[in-house]
Order: sequence, then structure tokens, then C-alpha cells
Amino acid sequence: MAEWLQLHPIDPQRRFLTRAVECVRAGGVIAYPTDSCYALGCQLGDKDAVERIRAIRQFEKQHLLTLVCRDLSEIATYARVDNWQYRLLKTLTPGPYTFVLEATKELPRRVLHEKRKTIGIRVPDHRVVQTLLELLGEPILSCTLQFPRESQPVNDPNEVRARLDRQVDLVLDGGACGLVPTTIVDVTGDAPLLIRAGLGDVAALGIESG
Repeated sequence: MAEWLQLHPIDPQRRFLTRAVECVRAGGVIAYPTDSCYALGCQLGDKDAVERIRAIRQFEKQHLLTLVCRDLSEIATYARVDNWQYRLLKTLTPGPYTFVLEATKELPRRVLHEKRKTIGIRVPDHRVVQTLLELLGEPILSCTLQFPRESQPVNDPNEVRARLDRQVDLVLDGGACGLVPTTIVDVTGDAPLLIRAGLGDVAALGIESG
């Protein structure tokens, strides 16, 4: 059964987030709240944990996973960022956006898009995630917590307990979350391309739909 940690809504208990970090480092899969909706997360280099997340979501190999980073300074280690890309990311982060970038050799091939060798990068504006990443000292590999063939993500941690109690190792219960996933923007070309319209507002930037 999954370990269940109920967080204070304003000042999340640091000891609980430390326990979540210990779980991730031990190869665990966690469910946690973000500024968009609940997410699944694991340590970047843990092959078994990554495969467990793919199995829960029933992802194909080419499905893009997301590297959740604390700030822009971490991104350059894992993705190639030109000047115009950096300016765009600086404008929209932290926030509910995922940017598709060309990956560097620091990332394991198994977490990349199988054909394009890209990775999704995200910097959430959420105190739980920011503290979790601070304590972990590295990004966390993640994806939206949404069950296969369902149209909306999970926003109630009790639903996680009911349906994933034996598939995840720890749940950070931050209360009800949103139902709208991040906006995804592909910035691997010469100009940004909107892949999915989500919570993040990009209308003012004149991005074309993919």
C-alpha cells in the first residue's frame, strides 16, 4: 500500500517532503500536486521506476516524458537552449508550461522521444514541487496523472488512493488540484509551435497551433 502524507495547504511540512525525496531516491514512484494538476514522478536515472510510470499511463515508447526542474539554471544541463528559447522560457516560467527541447547527452535515451531525441522541460510555480526539488537536489522525471482512456487528469488525491494504492509508493496529498494540464510548446524549430493548449496562456505570444 502507498504511504500517504497529508500536506498543510499553506505551509507544507518539510519532513513529509523529505520523506518523499527518500522514496524517490530509493526507486519509488510518487504522486504529487503541481500548479496544474496531480503528477507522477520518479528519479531520472531509475529505469524500473520509469517503466512503472509508463505502465500506469500505458504510454508508448515515443510518448514524451517531462523533466521537472527547479529553475532555468538546471535546464541547460539537460536541454539545448538558444538565446530566443531562453528569453521565451524566462517569460513563461515558473508556470504551467511544458517546453519541448532538444536533449543533451546527459539524459538517458530511454526517457527521450524515441525518434526525435527531445525532452519536455517544466518549471512549476508550486511550493510543494519547489521544496521537493530543493531537497532532492536534481530534477524529477514526471508526467500528468491521468488514467488511460480518460479525458481529464486526476485532481482528487483520494482517487489516487482508491485506484493506484498498489502501483505508487507514496502520495503527497495537497488537496484538490486543477483539471487542466500544462500548455505544451515545441521550441526545437526556428519559432515556437503550440502542441497542446492547456492552463498556461500563450495567446498574447501569437504562437501557431500544431
